[in-house]
Amino acid sequence: MKLKWFFPVFILLLSIAACSSNSEGSDKSSSGGKGPEQTESETLNKKDIAFSEQEERVEKAEDTDGKKSGDTSPESSGRKVIYNADLQLKVNNYTEVQGKLEKKAISYGGYIVQSQTSTFEEEQLSGTMVFRIPQKNFQSFLHDAEGTAEEIAHRNVSGQDVTEEFVDLESRLRSKKAVEARLLSFMDEAEKTEDLLKISADLAAVQEEIEQLAGRKNFLQNQTDYSTVTVSLEETNILVPNVDQASDLNTWQKVKKQLAVNINFLLALVSGIIVLIAGNLPILILIGMVLLTIWIFLRKKKRMNHLPPQEKKY
Repeated sequence: MKLKWFFPVFILLLSIAACSSNSEGSDKSSSGGKGPEQTESETLNKKDIAFSEQEERVEKAEDTDGKKSGDTSPESSGRKVIYNADLQLKVNNYTEVQGKLEKKAISYGGYIVQSQTSTFEEEQLSGTMVFRIPQKNFQSFLHDAEGTAEEIAHRNVSGQDVTEEFVDLESRLRSKKAVEARLLSFMDEAEKTEDLLKISADLAAVQEEIEQLAGRKNFLQNQTDYSTVTVSLEETNILVPNVDQASDLNTWQKVKKQLAVNINFLLALVSGIIVLIAGNLPILILIGMVLLTIWIFLRKKKRMNHLPPQEKKY
């Protein structure tokens, strides 16, 4: 009975051993024919494939996160909105209102970007000022600016929602930084010069994109943190001088000024005549000689016409 079960078990063990030896031999034959260079190239290709797949996975994950998050900022739940305001105000005293607005802007943590003043008909003042005000104080500054005016000629407030662009920039920045880290790890593992050059070129391109994305993000952040307010002021009152104060008339000074102007005009006229005569003296002498000759000839001819016929010489 024992011999009856021994032969089938022995044959089964032999078949299992034969199958395992064949599989090991096939693996060795498939890998044994390749040299070290081919193995290294395959390793680099596998790294490139893994790198591409990881980049795609990161970008897809970031896009999915951005879509799920909708229009909310990753840093806060508020929206990213760029506010701009344009006010045209009519005021009684331009200088006083200008000083008040400048002080208000500084007290709110803002600053002046541009200030321009001009005079209309030598009496009325007008000008334009551009302020950058923190967004949290935007409405308060508008209310204060309108409170200084006698009349609001024009008011325009606009906002641009850049939340979606801001979120997209942050997602792309995280994706590119992950790619940058992966390229740096590849550079540490690379052994050939050509591989290092290729990875360096890819790394430079990725870092340039990171700088561009970071610059755009910083610009949007600044635009949303500070609102732009343009205030145009126009003075309505006309300043009338007091005529009862003799000291303000400056009569004697005006007389001396007018006298000096007339003397300068006469001196300039005389100087011009002298320069004209002296500079054109040769031409004047030539013209004088020609005129003198013509005059002498005409005078002689006239005298001959008045002589008796017998005294005329033909």
